[in-house]
Amino acid sequence: MNILIQHIINQLTLVQNGKLWVGSTYQSKLREVSESLVFKRPLPDLHSIAEIISHLTLWREEAILKIKTGTGSKTDDCEENWWPVHKLKLKGWSKIKADYDHSLLTLIELLQNKDDTFLDQKYYDTDFKDYYPYRFLLDGMLHHDIYHLGQLGIIIKFLKEN
Repeated sequence: MNILIQHIINQLTLVQNGKLWVGSTYQSKLREVSESLVFKRPLPDLHSIAEIISHLTLWREEAILKIKTGTGSKTDDCEENWWPVHKLKLKGWSKIKADYDHSLLTLIELLQNKDDTFLDQKYYDTDFKDYYPYRFLLDGMLHHDIYHLGQLGIIIKFLKEN
């Protein structure tokens, strides 16, 4: 049985493009901006949209690796955690966004046939340096997505006002 896994998949999907009580999703927020704005930092200490989407992709890919192998490879201080805008521009917005979308589909495909008992199995977290149940990882991915969705809302508001 995978009722809990299906609930997690549903939550991850809703945050991307569903109907949320908070009103905004990644799809609705990203539709508000043109490609010319995604690399702009509204203030020196705020990230650009491209930086946030790239950051989210890294951690989603890291979650995929943990699910596949039982351990990760990245920590908060790895270079890929926050690629600078000049490197992201070389990659291009369409590739950044495609990688982001692909990482969600890959995560969902990986989880789709897992049983709910999977959530209590443990993986080694290279960042926290200990073993944790996969429930911790998947709840964390959802929390991470929601946190940065709010951040995107602030960044987009600043970009539109300036």
